[in-house]
Amino acid sequence: MNGSASPGDPALRPLSARSVVLSLLLGTHPPELSARELVRLVEGFGVGGSTVRAALSRMTAAGDLRRTEAGYRLSERLLERQRRQDEAVRPHTRAWRDEWEMVVVTATGRGPAERADLRARLTALRLAEVREGVWLRPANLRRPLPADLDRVADSYVCRPARPGRELAARLWPLDAWSATARELLARVDRARRPADRLTAFAAVVRHLLADPVLPPELLPGDWPGPALRDAYERFRREQAGQLRATDARGGPAAGSRAGGARHL
Repeated sequence: MNGSASPGDPALRPLSARSVVLSLLLGTHPPELSARELVRLVEGFGVGGSTVRAALSRMTAAGDLRRTEAGYRLSERLLERQRRQDEAVRPHTRAWRDEWEMVVVTATGRGPAERADLRARLTALRLAEVREGVWLRPANLRRPLPADLDRVADSYVCRPARPGRELAARLWPLDAWSATARELLARVDRARRPADRLTAFAAVVRHLLADPVLPPELLPGDWPGPALRDAYERFRREQAGQLRATDARGGPAAGSRAGGARHL
């Protein structure tokens, strides 16, 4: 499902200085920390200060970060990733009235790269392809479709004849997503070291990006999505406490933050 891991294999990625820095900034609002704060926080995950400083220089040169008077801030490219991850953790939904969004691709003559980019955009909008060029999802999300999508596709609201549960099961591998979510919850529960917890919760956020966010009426019983989000929220509060402790040791931090840890 949209790049999520297979059941029993949540695709935990090893930590690097870059991944820890990005995880911390993606979970911080506004996404800006001083070099001193970043070094202290990243050292808590077993990465040395000199390694952190070298990573900050490389990331700035690569366009992942930009220097500010206060320290380091996510680039515009990564700010969009942060917005998507925020929505994955706290999706904005509305009551479902049995209606579905349908997007029909109308553009022709596009190359492979353009087709792949459009597929990625539609997938990020939590649509699923029912057949080539026809994408569906329940109309329960509080978000407009991008205006520029009109150049390549037409959008409709429809009421499919197929029962909603049956159609949702056809469009998304819900059992596979659920199995991976349960394995992630188990890993989170077992993780004790800060680095292990950050790695596990980075995988949690990646998996939430693949959650179709369906109406409860269309989900299997005991769906683990809410439990996964609750676990992340507890971790976010834990990380916010660590950031406040760092601020207290190092002096006032710039801006107000809602700490957390997300992963690219």
